This record gives sequence, C-alpha cells and structure tokens, in this order.
Amino acid sequence: MHNELFERFFTGRARDFLLRGLDLALAEDGRDESSLAVFGPADRARAAIVAKQDAVLAGGPLIALILARCDGLGDREVQLACADSQSVAPGQVVAEICAPALNLLQAERVILNYVTHLSGVASLTRRYVLAMGKTRTRLLDTRKTLPGLRYPEKYAVLAGGGCNHRLSLEDMLMFKDTHLDRAGGIGPAARALRQGPDADRLAQIALEIECRDLAEVREAVAQRPGRIMFDNMGEETIRQALAVIPPGIETEISGGVTLANIGELAKLGADFISVGRITHSAPAADFSMRISG
Repeated sequence: MHNELFERFFTGRARDFLLRGLDLALAEDGRDESSLAVFGPADRARAAIVAKQDAVLAGGPLIALILARCDGLGDREVQLACADSQSVAPGQVVAEICAPALNLLQAERVILNYVTHLSGVASLTRRYVLAMGKTRTRLLDTRKTLPGLRYPEKYAVLAGGGCNHRLSLEDMLMFKDTHLDRAGGIGPAARALRQGPDADRLAQIALEIECRDLAEVREAVAQRPGRIMFDNMGEETIRQALAVIPPGIETEISGGVTLANIGELAKLGADFISVGRITHSAPAADFSMRISG
C-alpha cells in the first residue's frame, strides 16, 4: 500500500534523522541471544500487526525500513493492509510480515515501539482536530517532542490531520519572552535583527513574535512580522488582539489549550492553535505483533 505522505515527508534531512534513529533503536536492544539459541539463519516466520483499540495509524512504512536495517539473512516481505492516517478498529490487521525469524524477533519491539507511539500521537491529534469543528483555524504542533523523535512525531501529527510548526530552530525566527526581555522589548529586538551582521539572510526567514498582552500585540504589529502568537491570553483579550492585526500577518493561539476549550478558541478565528500535548503527552496506541510459524 502506497503511503504518499510518508514519502513526501521523509526526504533529505528528515530521512537522515529517521534512519539514524532506527539504527540507534536496534543497537539499544543489542544481540538477541534468546532467539539465536533457538533459531537458525534459514528459519523463517510470519507475523501480523494487529490493532487492539480504535486508533489512527502512523508508522506503517517504518516496518519494512526497520527490518531492512537488520542483518541480511534473507528476503523480507511486508504487506501493509492500512495506510497511515487511516482509522483502525480493534482486531484489524494493519500489516503482514514474512521474514527470517531472527530478523523478525530482533525488530519486533522496535517496530511496535514506533508504531504504538506514532499512532498514539496521530490519534490524539485527530481528537483535537475534530474538537475544533468546521472552523478555519488549523492545529499546530510544537518542538515539545522526545529527543531523537522530532521528525517521526511531527510526521505523526500530519497523519492525524494537524500541521507542523517549525521543525527546527532554523526554520523560523521566533522572538519569545526571553529574547524580548533581554533585548528590552519588541522594538529593540526587531532593530537588533534588522541591523545585525546577518540581517540580509535573516530577512528571508519568517519571523514570529510571541506576545503576552494587548500592548505587546500592538508593538508587534508595528514590526510587520509574519506571525503573532497570543501566549496564554484569555478569550476576550484574544478577541481584542485579533481586531488590531491587519491582513497579511498570521495569528496563533498558544498556551492553556485543552480538548475541552479548543473548540471555543477555534471559533475566535485565529489562523492557528498550537498544542504541545499532542506530542509530549500522547498515550501510546495499543498494537500487538502475532508471530506464527
């Protein structure tokens, strides 16, 4: 089964980080002494990966990639029965595998760790997206990701129907409270950016300014950034802030967003709402691997 989203996302730097992460995960498990004592290089086994709960699948294409990173003991066949982003039900087979038994057992836990975690992120993301209703606002992730899993987790957000904020610090300039307090405010921070030795290059990168109150929003508007973030503001303050932002500047609500209030926040009309918990607090989805002879 073709997974266009996966192929589109995992190119270049993203694919490099992904493969390095898979290799590290396999290396962490070390040599599978238990399986080596029972199976030989010629032994083959079949397995099915089965959903044990309602979930949104993410990470299916990783199964073949993980097996390919194991020692070459023979052909490995992976048939995906479901595509990433697809909703699955308890008992549903999402993939069938035929491979050398030693490879399959070596890869089993790494495969399940990735699929259960990424599907958990995708599933929670989908819940937030649905809770936003039919509004124009889009759900964003954050950089609150597990070390080494930034790209897989952000891919899972896409699989769940969300959007990616910056993948790394290089992708967007962002003035946060620490920058603004150190610089002496939004105006001085913007002047430092425009007058610095790297000003021409940095002018090509979008700038987002984090604002804590309406006064800072007005200051930020004067700098014409690409996006203004409303950080931990109440609904009434957000309404007032949206009213003073001209066309051409994107808006983002952040801080204190939950499944219970995201629907009402989305109705306010900002371009984006960012939620850290869709990556840092997503519970794993329950999948199992059933191995047969």
